[in-house]
Amino acid sequence: MSHGHSNSHDHHDHHHVVELKHVSRAFVIGIVLNISFVIAEAVAGLYIHSLSLLSDAGHNLADVATLALALLAFRLAKVQASDQYTYGYRKTSILVALFNSIVLLVAIGAICYEAVQRLIHPEPLPGVTISVIAGIGILINGGTALLFMADKDKDLNVKSAYLHMAADAVVSLALVIGGVIIYFTQWYIVDTILSIGVAVVILFSTWSLLKDSLRLSLDGVPDTIRVEEVKHMIRKAKGVIDVHHVHVWAISTTMNALTAHLVLENSVTPEQEAKLKHELRHELEHISIHHATLETERAGQTCDEKICHQHEGV
Repeated sequence: MSHGHSNSHDHHDHHHVVELKHVSRAFVIGIVLNISFVIAEAVAGLYIHSLSLLSDAGHNLADVATLALALLAFRLAKVQASDQYTYGYRKTSILVALFNSIVLLVAIGAICYEAVQRLIHPEPLPGVTISVIAGIGILINGGTALLFMADKDKDLNVKSAYLHMAADAVVSLALVIGGVIIYFTQWYIVDTILSIGVAVVILFSTWSLLKDSLRLSLDGVPDTIRVEEVKHMIRKAKGVIDVHHVHVWAISTTMNALTAHLVLENSVTPEQEAKLKHELRHELEHISIHHATLETERAGQTCDEKICHQHEGV
């Protein structure tokens, strides 16, 4: 997200849209490249009866579906808000990230199952063909991962796509090494050992994605935001005595919201209050809180029990 010092909210939104166009293009290129590779890998796998190439083609196909879903989530995120969906469909980006991480866990299970079958029934494989096809996979998966690298920390779905493609490049590298070893030694168990190792790598990268997306889908506080720091920042503002009933949650994988009750000094005029709110919203934008609803009360006033209780439930 932009951390520019512009006071214009329109500028921020414009930057957001430009960034989405750039990311959408990366997704489209990634989908086209990877679907081409899946077809080539599946044909080669069927031709030489290579189970590792076929299972990798299946793994890559799952990733193409993941990229397509992430692109769909980006498009849905731009749908205008309505009376029924006051934030639009932005939350779909979080649900897709959650779905992606579950798909990856299923893929790990499939790889491990395949590996066990291989241990029981190893079969002869042409190492050179496996290495050549997997080598092409490194270029395509690695190249696609690079498309997402710059934006991977700005959005969960871009991070998910980056992790998928980087993991696929590692899988392809493992297959290249496996192919070379098989060619020189006919030691077919190497293929199985490598696939188990790859499954472990994917598991570690998926776990954090699963945790992040699950937390955001349950309206947990986004990982990059510390509520205590937010409170401290608000309390430092001139005229603010205290802040309470602070809620922070994610509207989408790139946008966050906050509601808070500010206790102001009795001397604060309505004009000063308006200025204070404006300045606080601007400061909050710098720490990735894009929608802030700030309610105020004066020192000595007791917060209306009923209203506060409702806010606790927001």
